[in-house]
Amino acid sequence: MQHSDLDVSPAQHGTLAVRAYPTKEELGKAAGEHAALVIADAIAVNGTARVMFAAAPSQEATLATLVAEPGVDWSRVECFHMDDYVGLHPDAPQGFGNWLQRLVFDSVSPKDFHRINTAGDAAQGAEDYARIMGSAPFDLVLCGLGVNGHLAFNDPPADFHDQKAARVIALDDVSRQQQVDEGHFEGLEDVPTQAVTVTIPRLLNAAVIIASVPGQAKKQAVADTLGKPITGEHPGTILRTHPESSLYLDKESDPR
Repeated sequence: MQHSDLDVSPAQHGTLAVRAYPTKEELGKAAGEHAALVIADAIAVNGTARVMFAAAPSQEATLATLVAEPGVDWSRVECFHMDDYVGLHPDAPQGFGNWLQRLVFDSVSPKDFHRINTAGDAAQGAEDYARIMGSAPFDLVLCGLGVNGHLAFNDPPADFHDQKAARVIALDDVSRQQQVDEGHFEGLEDVPTQAVTVTIPRLLNAAVIIASVPGQAKKQAVADTLGKPITGEHPGTILRTHPESSLYLDKESDPR
């Protein structure tokens, strides 16, 4: 595997490397190839790789590239996902675990795909998932950025010092409306009001973070992530503190 010939020199915002491409497809090609290299390197060093996945339309091009990479030994990859709704039917297509199963794991066979269980008591499901994740760092976190700047479902004001690894949270209306705008639900009243999310400190406990953020709808969130003070009012700003983080943009999401 090699870095894409589409790769560009990054601009630095703190420790966050920012790369911008003309289209979301080119963004996804570069980010997916970057992810494949990180996974292959982790397997070479440790024999396995631990990867945390976001589930959202923003991730589609990146994940399509990653799935197509022949150099990834998925039998050595332990996979996690960072959030899911409370209250949906277990088979609901909007469920993020189900989305990842369709988009990624119907095509590749990982060592494990650990899914958040929200079918019963959600608080217990969060505690169980925290135990499954354990305290070992992720080798790679693949994330997006919400229209309100959230990471996973850590809506503003997000807790950058949360002592839990996963918790039940109330979704704000901006996050819920985003799900409608992206076509997952017909109306706001159909979107669950709660979710289980991995917390920001647990997400940041990772060797590498790759954030794929295409689209006009994310432009203001990207501007805030790059330009606002690093506080929970703008959750994405915390990416500027991680030593190996990269933000991949397309022309529509790049505010610069």
